[in-house]
Amino acid sequence: MLAAYAARIDANDPLSALEVGERPDPTPPSGWTTVSVRAAGLNHHDVWSLKGVGLPADRLPMILGCDGAGVDADGNEVIIHAVVPSDGWTGDETLDPRRTLLSELHDGTLAQYVAVPTRNLVPKPAGLSWAHAACLSTAWLTAYRMLFVNAGLTPGATVLVQGAGGGVATALVQLGAAAGYRVWVTSRDEARGARAVEVGADRAFASGERLPERVDGVMETVGQATWSHSVKALKPGGVIVTCGATSGDAPPAELTRVFFLQLRVVGSTMGTRDELDRLMRFCAVTGVRPQIDRVLPLEQARDGFERMLDADLFGKVVFTRP
Repeated sequence: MLAAYAARIDANDPLSALEVGERPDPTPPSGWTTVSVRAAGLNHHDVWSLKGVGLPADRLPMILGCDGAGVDADGNEVIIHAVVPSDGWTGDETLDPRRTLLSELHDGTLAQYVAVPTRNLVPKPAGLSWAHAACLSTAWLTAYRMLFVNAGLTPGATVLVQGAGGGVATALVQLGAAAGYRVWVTSRDEARGARAVEVGADRAFASGERLPERVDGVMETVGQATWSHSVKALKPGGVIVTCGATSGDAPPAELTRVFFLQLRVVGSTMGTRDELDRLMRFCAVTGVRPQIDRVLPLEQARDGFERMLDADLFGKVVFTRP
């Protein structure tokens, strides 16, 4: 079968580690099933894998990809939940210290076929296209949990999203707007800020710009470069929900402000299979759909990776099977 996979590790030139070619069809173990992939989404996780982050050389070659949607062995249209808990784990799979994502220990979704635990399959709503369905299980699920599970905010609240344009940030804007939040964004690029407003943000500001008023919550994916601004942007009692630190993970803690203003700092990682099911129902009811930067055939996977590395995309890159 055709697949996009990490053939080697290269921290300095990750594209040189990517191969697009033939790999063996999967053989699912007991409790797993094979899904014929119709569409798969690209994530920064895939680039990090090529750099060797979370993917040691002794697991190579490894088919990349966390997001995917397709048809299971019984002919059902499904979306794949990417979090794979360890054997015997019960409860919230994101809290399993031995959990993995597809493409870390088991081959991922950037292929014609992928083997996944049967329990990781969620029925795809009929009104959701393959391309949109393929965007939900990583960036959009992460955003859903940040906003609706971990933030503790209610519709009408003002939420600041740091760094417009990326997959999680765009999902936060669209989900928040659809749920009735007033969403503000920051961006180093004025055009990206304008596009965020087009897809639902109320206002866009330059990175670090003083806001007209303090906000109820900040959604953080950037880390060190924006942390101080995030802390200072909050009302007393406000919350920062952080899911990543793309600019570095060693910002000043600003503990005096945190305890004096009784701010909350909440970590958030991915989401559960049940939350993915609720996210899909939310999309079906509201009509909100992931912003897609471009759709490419799987044979052109390298072009999609280049697009992500150029940092010029807005929304998701999706690959479709041949």
